[in-house]
Amino acid sequence: MSEHEHHSLWKPYGQVLVALLVLTVVTVVAANFHFGTPWSDLVALFIALSKAALVVAFFMHVKGSTRLIKFAVWTGVIGIAIFFALTLSDYATRVITYVDAPRM
Repeated sequence: MSEHEHHSLWKPYGQVLVALLVLTVVTVVAANFHFGTPWSDLVALFIALSKAALVVAFFMHVKGSTRLIKFAVWTGVIGIAIFFALTLSDYATRVITYVDAPRM
Protein backbone atom coordinates (compact mmCIF):
# COMPACT_ATOMS: atom_id res chain seq x y z
CA MET A 1 0.00 0.00 0.00
CA SER A 2 1.52 3.29 -1.02
CA GLU A 3 1.36 6.25 1.24
CA HIS A 4 0.61 9.06 -1.18
CA GLU A 5 -0.57 12.25 0.30
CA HIS A 6 -3.85 13.42 -1.19
CA HIS A 7 -3.67 17.01 -2.42
CA SER A 8 -6.97 18.77 -2.83
CA LEU A 9 -7.29 20.80 -6.00
CA TRP A 10 -9.84 23.05 -4.33
CA LYS A 11 -7.65 24.15 -1.41
CA PRO A 12 -5.78 26.97 -3.26
CA TYR A 13 -9.07 28.25 -4.69
CA GLY A 14 -10.59 28.34 -1.22
CA GLN A 15 -7.58 30.22 0.13
CA VAL A 16 -7.77 32.75 -2.70
CA LEU A 17 -11.52 33.11 -2.11
CA VAL A 18 -10.93 33.87 1.56
CA ALA A 19 -8.15 36.34 0.66
CA LEU A 20 -10.41 38.10 -1.86
CA LEU A 21 -13.24 38.31 0.67
CA VAL A 22 -10.88 39.72 3.31
CA LEU A 23 -9.55 42.27 0.82
CA THR A 24 -13.13 43.21 -0.08
CA VAL A 25 -13.88 43.89 3.60
CA VAL A 26 -10.65 45.91 3.82
CA THR A 27 -11.81 47.88 0.76
CA VAL A 28 -15.13 48.75 2.42
CA VAL A 29 -13.41 49.73 5.67
CA ALA A 30 -10.81 51.82 3.82
CA ALA A 31 -13.55 53.59 1.85
CA ASN A 32 -15.12 54.76 5.11
CA PHE A 33 -11.82 55.80 6.68
CA HIS A 34 -10.26 59.01 5.37
CA PHE A 35 -6.47 58.90 5.09
CA GLY A 36 -6.13 62.26 3.38
CA THR A 37 -6.46 63.15 -0.29
CA PRO A 38 -3.55 61.32 -1.94
CA TRP A 39 -3.34 58.47 0.57
CA SER A 40 -6.94 57.31 0.20
CA ASP A 41 -6.42 56.85 -3.51
CA LEU A 42 -3.11 55.03 -3.01
CA VAL A 43 -4.60 52.66 -0.41
CA ALA A 44 -7.55 51.87 -2.70
CA LEU A 45 -5.18 51.33 -5.64
CA PHE A 46 -2.95 49.00 -3.60
CA ILE A 47 -5.93 46.91 -2.48
CA ALA A 48 -7.29 46.71 -6.04
CA LEU A 49 -3.89 45.70 -7.43
CA SER A 50 -3.57 43.02 -4.75
CA LYS A 51 -6.95 41.56 -5.69
CA ALA A 52 -6.09 41.71 -9.39
CA ALA A 53 -2.78 39.94 -8.78
CA LEU A 54 -4.55 37.12 -6.93
CA VAL A 55 -7.07 36.69 -9.74
CA VAL A 56 -4.40 36.69 -12.44
CA ALA A 57 -2.07 34.34 -10.57
CA PHE A 58 -4.59 31.71 -9.53
CA PHE A 59 -7.79 31.94 -11.56
CA MET A 60 -6.00 32.68 -14.84
CA HIS A 61 -3.39 29.99 -13.98
CA VAL A 62 -0.40 32.26 -14.53
CA LYS A 63 1.28 31.03 -11.34
CA GLY A 64 1.98 27.57 -12.72
CA SER A 65 2.39 28.49 -16.37
CA THR A 66 5.42 28.60 -18.65
CA ARG A 67 7.95 31.41 -18.82
CA LEU A 68 6.50 32.55 -22.14
CA ILE A 69 3.06 33.14 -20.62
CA LYS A 70 4.59 34.98 -17.66
CA PHE A 71 6.61 37.10 -20.11
CA ALA A 72 3.43 37.97 -22.03
CA VAL A 73 1.63 38.96 -18.83
CA TRP A 74 4.52 41.12 -17.61
CA THR A 75 4.81 42.75 -21.03
CA GLY A 76 1.17 43.79 -20.79
CA VAL A 77 1.59 45.05 -17.23
CA ILE A 78 4.67 47.09 -18.15
CA GLY A 79 2.91 48.45 -21.25
CA ILE A 80 -0.07 49.63 -19.20
CA ALA A 81 2.30 51.16 -16.61
CA ILE A 82 4.11 53.10 -19.36
CA PHE A 83 0.77 54.27 -20.77
CA PHE A 84 -0.40 55.53 -17.38
CA ALA A 85 2.97 57.15 -16.63
CA LEU A 86 2.95 59.08 -19.91
CA THR A 87 -0.68 60.09 -19.50
CA LEU A 88 -0.23 61.24 -15.91
CA SER A 89 2.97 63.13 -16.73
CA ASP A 90 1.06 65.07 -19.38
CA TYR A 91 -1.83 65.73 -17.02
CA ALA A 92 0.45 66.81 -14.16
CA THR A 93 2.20 69.46 -16.27
CA ARG A 94 -0.96 71.22 -17.44
CA VAL A 95 -1.75 74.66 -16.13
CA ILE A 96 -5.39 75.07 -15.24
CA THR A 97 -6.73 78.58 -15.70
CA TYR A 98 -10.21 79.65 -14.78
CA VAL A 99 -11.96 82.23 -16.91
CA ASP A 100 -14.93 84.18 -15.64
CA ALA A 101 -18.05 83.83 -17.73
CA PRO A 102 -19.03 86.98 -19.64
CA ARG A 103 -21.77 88.99 -17.98
CA MET A 104 -24.88 89.82 -19.92
